[in-house]
Amino acid sequence: MDKYYFYFCELRLIGLCFFYYCLCLLYWRKVEKTRSITPSHDDKAEASVDFNGESTPERRISSILFIIAMQTEASPLVEKFQLAEEPDSVFPKGVPWVKYSGKYKDLNISIVCPGKDASLGVDCVGTVSASLLTYASIQALHPDLIINAGTCGGFKEKGASIGDVFLASDVSFHDRRIPIPVFDLYGVGSRQSFSTPNLAKELNLKVGKLSTGDSLDMSPHDETAIIANDATVKDMEGAAVAYVADLLKVPAIFLKAVTDIVDGDKPTAEEFLQNLAAVSAALEQAATQVVNYITGKSYSQL
Repeated sequence: MDKYYFYFCELRLIGLCFFYYCLCLLYWRKVEKTRSITPSHDDKAEASVDFNGESTPERRISSILFIIAMQTEASPLVEKFQLAEEPDSVFPKGVPWVKYSGKYKDLNISIVCPGKDASLGVDCVGTVSASLLTYASIQALHPDLIINAGTCGGFKEKGASIGDVFLASDVSFHDRRIPIPVFDLYGVGSRQSFSTPNLAKELNLKVGKLSTGDSLDMSPHDETAIIANDATVKDMEGAAVAYVADLLKVPAIFLKAVTDIVDGDKPTAEEFLQNLAAVSAALEQAATQVVNYITGKSYSQL
């Protein structure tokens, strides 16, 4: 009797387990079916805005985001495009970032700057501010195209002169030294900018490679890395913007105007300050030509 009772209890236990297994299976299938019909929050964001211009080459560009490190560099463009500063910022409360926006021809144009350091009152230049600002701006504005415009140092050995405006073909870091296999490549972080062969040809822009670091001057270690990067110009933001843009699949181009000759005779800081205003005006002219060319065009036409 005890033996049969034991078998009976064992069968009941197996039956209950099988019953709950079936319930779980049915519930899981229902969840999966719901997921396939209703996209997640991330899927909706990705579906509503296709950040990857290369996947939709015939879509016309309707919004441009300029990321500019210094107010002196940005002001001529703000005036040219008649943009207005937005007092109710889309950015988190307390950050110094500044946003200007408006309509130019058929393009929605935004210019964002990292603003002034709260303690020292100087522009928040460098890769940290640039990467944070780029990420926040993409999340808030969903631009079709990023233009990182600014001034740079140029190398006369590579054909750069004061006032030249370059369209960067590639961007890399020169001060992230990690002498471990594969990590060294990560440190350099080499990336191609969004390809715009027609734009470069039509506007007769100089094209060269851009190298980025967090120092205005150039140490011997930096020089070695810059030569290895085959760079024509160097700045303090480009590769950081490129990293975030690549991460979030937003096409980005880099427009850099030469304020100082890195391999020249004058001290870099002195030459930079001497030429900043005049070269910012040259940058404005080139950026305006770029925007005029982009107007009404699709990615594939650039």
